[in-house]
Amino acid sequence: MNVPLWAWFAVLGVILVMLAVDLVAHRKAHVIGVREAAVWSIVWVTLGVAFGVLVWSLWGAEFGQQYFAGYLIEKSLAVDNVFVWAIIFAAFAVPREYQHRVLFLGVLGALIFRGIFIAAGAALIENFSWVLYVFAAFLIYTGWRMFRSRNDHVHPEKSKILKVFRRFVPMTDAYHGQKFLIRKAGILVATPLLAVLVLVEITDIIFAVDSIPAIFAVTSEPFLVFTANAFAILGLRAMYFLLADLIHRFIYLKIGLAFVLIWVGIKMLLLDVLYIPTTISLAVVATIITVSIVASLRATRGQGRREVQTEAAGAFRIATEEELAAAEPVFRRRSKVAAASRKES
Repeated sequence: MNVPLWAWFAVLGVILVMLAVDLVAHRKAHVIGVREAAVWSIVWVTLGVAFGVLVWSLWGAEFGQQYFAGYLIEKSLAVDNVFVWAIIFAAFAVPREYQHRVLFLGVLGALIFRGIFIAAGAALIENFSWVLYVFAAFLIYTGWRMFRSRNDHVHPEKSKILKVFRRFVPMTDAYHGQKFLIRKAGILVATPLLAVLVLVEITDIIFAVDSIPAIFAVTSEPFLVFTANAFAILGLRAMYFLLADLIHRFIYLKIGLAFVLIWVGIKMLLLDVLYIPTTISLAVVATIITVSIVASLRATRGQGRREVQTEAAGAFRIATEEELAAAEPVFRRRSKVAAASRKES
C-alpha cells in the first residue's frame, strides 16, 4: 500500500479539526444527554465509515476491507473502555458536567500513545516477523483470561495507580469546576479530576496492549492501523454518554469480545499456514459482536437506564463557594513574579 506523506498530514489535519470542533462545541461544562450523545455518535461513525469508503475507492477493496475489519475490532474492544470509564466516574462521584473534559484529554492522550505503540509494533514486525506469533499467543491468552474473568468488576478504589498518585501528589477532596490543579494556601494541589484523568489514561494504555496486536491480525499497513484506531477512538466520548447508563444490560458482550480476541489470535497464528480472507475475518467479527449484543439486550429486556453503582474511592464533593473563592489560580503567582521581574529590568 503506497501512502504518500500528504495523506498522513491530511488525516492528522482532519483529526485536529474535528477535535477543535468538539472542544468548541463543549467549551462550557454541561450535562450531555442521550440525544446529544446520539447525534455526536452518528457524526463520528459517519466520519469513520466515510474514510473507509475513501480508502476503498483509492486503494482497492482489499485495503478497504482491512480498514473496516480493523475499525470494527477497535470499536468493539473500545466498549470495554466505556464500561471502565463509567465505573471510575461513579467511584469518584464525578459530576456529569465535568466528565467530557476528562474524556477529551483522555482521548487526546490515547491518540498519542497509540500512535507510538503502532509505530513500535510496525517496526518490530518489519524487523522481526516472528513477533506476530508472540502477538497471536498473547491475544489468545488475553481472550481466554477475559472469558474467565467476565463476571469480575473493576475496583478503582483499590487501584495501585491511585495509591501511588495519592502518595506523591497532594489532592483535595473537592471538585473545583473543571480545574485539574489549584493553589491552596500557596501550595499546588490536585483536584480529584486529575486523579480521574490519570486513571482514564492508564487504563487506555492497558487496553491498547490488547487492541493494537488485534488490529495487526487483520492488516499490517501502519496507515490503516492508525486510522482505524483514530476514528474508532474519536467516537468514544459520545459512545460513553450514550451507553454509560446501559452497561448493566450488555451481560454477554465481554464474552463476545473474548471470542473476538481469540479469533484474531488464531487467524494471526495460522498466517503462514492458512490464509483467511479479510472478508471472512470481517464477517466473523461482525457476527460475534452482533450476537453478543442482541443476546444481551434480549436477556435484559425491560430494564431501563440506571447509574453505575460501585464502591467509592473517597468522600468526594463539589467545592463550596467559599472554597472556590479562596482557591488561587494556578498561574497567578508566576504571572506576578514575571511582571515584577519585567518592572525591575
